[in-house]
Amino acid sequence: MKVTTLFLDIGGVLLTNGWGSASRRIAAERFKLDSKEMEERHHLTFDTYEEGKLTLDEYLDRVVFYEQRTFSKKEFILFMFEQSVPFEETIVFFKELKKQYRLKIIAVSNEGRELNEHRIQKYKLNELFDAYISSCYVHMRKPDKDILRMACDISQTRPDQALYIDDRLMFVEIASAYGLQSLHYQDLNAAKAFIKTVSFHTAEDKKE
Repeated sequence: MKVTTLFLDIGGVLLTNGWGSASRRIAAERFKLDSKEMEERHHLTFDTYEEGKLTLDEYLDRVVFYEQRTFSKKEFILFMFEQSVPFEETIVFFKELKKQYRLKIIAVSNEGRELNEHRIQKYKLNELFDAYISSCYVHMRKPDKDILRMACDISQTRPDQALYIDDRLMFVEIASAYGLQSLHYQDLNAAKAFIKTVSFHTAEDKKE
C-alpha cells in the first residue's frame, strides 16, 4: 500500500533526547549531585512522569529535591530545557516531504508534558506535526503497541499505509510486527536513501 501518513519519534530523530542519560550526567556534575542516587531515583519514577501521571515538579521532588539544595528548582528546570537541541536539517527535510506528498505527520513519542510542550513551542513543531500521540497525553508509553493502534485510529490510517520512524530498534521492531512500514533512524542520509524506496500516495492517486 502507498504511504499516506508518517509516524515520527521526536527525541533522537528531530531533536536530541529531552532528558537522556548524557544530560543527567552533566546535571549531576554541574549541580554536584550523587549521580548513582539520581539515576536510581530517575529510573524508579521517570516512566510515571512520561505517562502524564506526575508533573515535572513532582518528578523533581522525587529525583533531585528530596533534600535541601543550594540551587532552585527553576534553575534546574531551565537546565533541563537547555538540553534540547534541534536537528534543523532533519526537520526541514520532513517539512518538505510533507508538502511534496501532502502527508499527515503524527508524533508518536515518549515525552513528559512540560518537556514536550517546551520542545513543541521552542522549535515550532506544530509547523510539521498534525497531532501528538505523546505518552504524557495518552497515558501509555512505547513499547506498548496500543500507542500505535491509537495513532492509526486518531489519524484514520491503516497500518499498511503508514511509515513509522524511530531511533530505538525495539520500537521499530514492534511497529513492524504491528504491520507498519518502519525505519530504524540512524542518520538523515540513510533515512533519505530509505525514503526514496517508499511509495507515497500522491495527488494523482487521490483523484482515482
